[in-house]
Amino acid sequence: MKLSERAFPTTRRRVLQLIALASAGGSELARTASAIAAPASADEPWPEMTYRTLGRTGFRGSRLVFGCGAALMFFGKDDLLNAAFDHGVNVFDVGTSDYYRNAESNLADFAKAKRDDIFLISKGLVGLDISPDDVLTEQQQAEAARNWTAALDASLKELGTDHVDAYYVMATNNVSLVRSDAMHEAFVTAQKAGKVDHWGVSTHQNAEAVLMAAADTGRFSLAQIAMTPAGWYDWGAKAVQKDSKPMAQIRPTLDKARAAGIGLIGMKAARHLAGRWMGFGPDRPKEFDAHYDKKLLQAKLSPFQRSYAFVLAHGLDAVNADSQSLEHLRENFTAAATSQTYFA
Repeated sequence: MKLSERAFPTTRRRVLQLIALASAGGSELARTASAIAAPASADEPWPEMTYRTLGRTGFRGSRLVFGCGAALMFFGKDDLLNAAFDHGVNVFDVGTSDYYRNAESNLADFAKAKRDDIFLISKGLVGLDISPDDVLTEQQQAEAARNWTAALDASLKELGTDHVDAYYVMATNNVSLVRSDAMHEAFVTAQKAGKVDHWGVSTHQNAEAVLMAAADTGRFSLAQIAMTPAGWYDWGAKAVQKDSKPMAQIRPTLDKARAAGIGLIGMKAARHLAGRWMGFGPDRPKEFDAHYDKKLLQAKLSPFQRSYAFVLAHGLDAVNADSQSLEHLRENFTAAATSQTYFA
């Protein structure tokens, strides 16, 4: 289907999609002059990427995950993908065309060329209008399982492949969905068919309960969670969750999930800092400074880089960040690659 033939989704990501269409790219627009560190010299060497084993996948993944959803929604960017790969990024995450438009098809050529050397993740929606507290009926669980399976098949077609390394249940906020036997059976069926190796969940609402449910089931290999230095990020509220503990105090929860074999990938780590261009309120470049020690505050990093470095040093295996330009990629890359050096 051509770009012009796809109906523009009226979803919570509409603002980001509109901004991404602009030439500078969504996340680039969000980075105001007050929030950007001085760019590195073009001849200055990139730092060495660092790696973590991602849960029970056993894969040694780069601590920066290239988030392909917003970055590739409208245009292919193989030069940027190749730059990331050449410098050591080996995990690439995308999502269903029902949400991210052409991102999967725009990733297809790169993913095919690098297939043996990268960990490829996509994700699909279950198509149910449910709230965090709903208890799903057997009929709803069956419908969710069918929709997730259909999303997986559609993603494989868009990506031009018969197999992905992991496929998430996308935007999950409901514990009974995570615990659903029907959903697990759908995954096992897809796994046996050779379509996917590992199951994951992505969540940015009710995330702590979802993560603990996933850990309790013992069925999930990966979880992508919305986390900031100040604590859980709630995408619905476009803010740090009101009752959240700061991230440093959430570490036992993260450790429990990791002990259950779940690799932890952060998202939205810095989104709260850039509200103006996203339509979420004012820019807040110093919002997380109270959580940082003197060494991190004095480091030559932007507020975005500090937030990535902090979450990686306090319980996450990797951070998912979309990159709209080489300069933006390098900024994200540097934060992920050097995160541990700013902490004792």
